[in-house]
Amino acid sequence: MSVIIETGDPREPQATALLKQSHALMESLFPPEDNHFLDISELCQPEITFFVARQGDKILGTAALANKGGYGEVKSMFVSPDARGLGVGARLLDRLEAQAREMGLGAMKLETGSLLREAHRLYARGGFAECGPFGEYEENSSSLFMEKAL
Repeated sequence: MSVIIETGDPREPQATALLKQSHALMESLFPPEDNHFLDISELCQPEITFFVARQGDKILGTAALANKGGYGEVKSMFVSPDARGLGVGARLLDRLEAQAREMGLGAMKLETGSLLREAHRLYARGGFAECGPFGEYEENSSSLFMEKAL
């Protein structure tokens, strides 16, 4: 069965469960002041486009794009541990990029945890390069910032 990337609702129980799993991981790895994940209600705002990777009736991953005006910010990228290595993260990232292009955004940016090496590799393979803090972020030892011109 193939994986489908589609818009979703972060309040859907399977999506919420994955988001909570992601939040718990971030809370276990980084100090509270360096955790920049969006809670479920924040992912339901009009400037956020939320996607799920679905295989049949099972959600394997989540990702969101926040429209920040001149750029899109990648938020809530998370793939279920049992679906890792299947290309789900790359497919979600491709869909976020397509969405950013459809919205006419000139770049994509992201903040990710400094310890999340697999995520760093995924983003680098997707054409992202390290950059400095952007928006309201400040330099800290827990964050890695990346961007990609579109």
